[in-house]
Amino acid sequence: MNVIVSNKYQSMLETLGIDVIKSINGEFEPEEIIKTFDNFYFQRMILDVTAIKGYTDIKNIQKLSIALDMNKIILLLDDSPECNAPEYLSKLVSIGIYNFTKNTDGIMYLLNNPNTYRDVAHIQQLENQVQVVERVVEKNVFGGGESAPVTTGKTRIIGIKNVTREAGSSTLVYMMKKELARNYKVLAIEVDKRDFMFFNDKEMLTTTSMELGNIIVKNNNQEVILVDVNGSSNAESLCDEVLYLIEPSTIKLNKMMLSGSKVLNDLVDKKVILNKSLLSESDVKDFESESGLKIAFNMPPLNDHENNIESINKLLRLLGFSRQEVAE
Repeated sequence: MNVIVSNKYQSMLETLGIDVIKSINGEFEPEEIIKTFDNFYFQRMILDVTAIKGYTDIKNIQKLSIALDMNKIILLLDDSPECNAPEYLSKLVSIGIYNFTKNTDGIMYLLNNPNTYRDVAHIQQLENQVQVVERVVEKNVFGGGESAPVTTGKTRIIGIKNVTREAGSSTLVYMMKKELARNYKVLAIEVDKRDFMFFNDKEMLTTTSMELGNIIVKNNNQEVILVDVNGSSNAESLCDEVLYLIEPSTIKLNKMMLSGSKVLNDLVDKKVILNKSLLSESDVKDFESESGLKIAFNMPPLNDHENNIESINKLLRLLGFSRQEVAE
């Protein structure tokens, strides 16, 4: 079911003829909208931009993009010069908002054909262009015929994203960064959260979706950049590859499946890692059979106080980081 947040365009949105489970009308602070819908299940939200107080300031839109799943939101823009400025539209794309329009026809189209970053990338105006990564090839990535990208003097950007809630992306980034730092020049960045502050590591940075591209460019002297993408589609698009984490406990899997089968369908042919996993080899094969996914790596629970962790280095070697040592 859908929800509608309206203000100036209430009458227009009432003519959509779609199933609506909840509708609110008025002008709201971003925090009020977040509080209302943060734990409210809905398929899509039609959001009248004029319902957001201070909507011409992109920072108020960004507050929503951090707290809510922007893939579920269609933003109805008004005809103000601010909302139609190329810079404003570019910033919407930078904070992960890809579905926006100015009329009901556009809303109906986006309900059935949601945009991806590729559909709106031409709108984005990055201050600098992110450096293209050059690659050479190594064999046997994840046990298959696919080739592993290995840096040749250019920055390699690897994203890590939780699929099940709290699957351990922040800690895994920290541990991968710590192991890589013994052999590579590496930086870690988290997007739209502040969990890295607890690691007390000056080479682990916190930024926003909007600023990530610039941070990457400024650090293009690094061999590797690890990105904890959290919920940012923009961050995913800037990575050369993304590791998708699933914690295969019963409760986490059941909660994930409440979102529908699309979650698993979206992971087909992606690099999926079971993290904090106690599954045996046979359990993993059963999981693959039931989910239709190919598991790239089965990562057991680890002690983040340890150094030279064999499982982390095995994963890094499989990713093509040949300098990492793995016990035979």
